[in-house]
Amino acid sequence: MKKQTDTDKQEPKGMKKEILEWLQIIIVAAVIAFCLNNFVVANSRVPSASMENTIMTGDRILGSRLSYRFGNTPERGDIVIFTHKAEPGKDKTRLVKRVIGLPGETVDIREDKVYINGSDIPLQESYLPEAMDSKDYHFEVPEDCYLMLGDNRNHSIDARGWEDPYVTKDEIKAKVLFRYFPNMGKIQ
Repeated sequence: MKKQTDTDKQEPKGMKKEILEWLQIIIVAAVIAFCLNNFVVANSRVPSASMENTIMTGDRILGSRLSYRFGNTPERGDIVIFTHKAEPGKDKTRLVKRVIGLPGETVDIREDKVYINGSDIPLQESYLPEAMDSKDYHFEVPEDCYLMLGDNRNHSIDARGWEDPYVTKDEIKAKVLFRYFPNMGKIQ
């Protein structure tokens, strides 16, 4: 009979050890990815033209879930990822829009411009790709809620057409920081 050498005896143990080490690495990586995706970052693809030219159809965006934690609140002009029931009879869906109205404010859209709290001076919105063509609206934003509009107003289904035009702070999931595919860049 052939005598087993020390190397032959160690090989099965070495292989098991290697497999266990790889399993540990895979499990740790999965836990880290889960935690990042659910508590730190929000990753989304924008399926429509409602935010063009700021975010193009098909762009992938990354947002920070931590931006509005620890007492921070959304500010006018922030682009946010949120869930909202935009259409009657439909479930809540994930949307990307710009914060226009803050809690307790009135927002009027008249003569294709946005006015905050009865001001005679319209909101300066250099990010709009073209002049808005909209009927007149009046919104009274409840406390703890926000009013969201798309940048591509003439092609955006936003608060102007939603059954409930207000988004609660709890529905806001992340502040959009940048787009990473196919167009790269910081969001303005």
